[in-house]
Amino acid sequence: MANDRMVANPAPLGLAAFGVTTFLLSSSNAGLWHSVAGSAVMGTALFYGGLVGILVGIMEFMRGDTIGATFFGSFGAFWLSLWYWMSHPAIQAPGALGVFIMCFAVSSFVFWMAVMKRSIHHNLFGFLLTLTLIFLSYGNWAGGHSGALKTGGWLGMITAIVALYIGAKQLINEEYGRDLLM
Repeated sequence: MANDRMVANPAPLGLAAFGVTTFLLSSSNAGLWHSVAGSAVMGTALFYGGLVGILVGIMEFMRGDTIGATFFGSFGAFWLSLWYWMSHPAIQAPGALGVFIMCFAVSSFVFWMAVMKRSIHHNLFGFLLTLTLIFLSYGNWAGGHSGALKTGGWLGMITAIVALYIGAKQLINEEYGRDLLM
């Protein structure tokens, strides 16, 4: 007998986790809060961006959303990996973070191509995330480039706001049964 129970949409949770964690780290990269956000991002990267991202990826997989499963699973692992890297200074080789972020910039570009047809917001999100990661990769390369890092931080905050908007749009429109947010 088929399960008639409706399964909740996990994407708003995943977008909130990604958006909040990205905003915290990006605000630190942009030079805001005098590195307070950098300290705050540690637990957030581990639990909200990382573990919640992985769980949302699994739930998206169970719902049959391949893009959602791949995106949230991948970026959940991104946040867990970044948390581990930031927590273990002994493994921090010069340029390693730039290479790590570059690999995710390539993945982000693929995700952008995959979601381009979903909505203008998904398209904007994919573009901004890819651009953010390119700047952050260059900003963390070898000796580091503070201007690129700061630009990546500001782009990351905009990317986070777009992610939070998409999540809010899905949550609010689903709750009210009509398109209140476009």
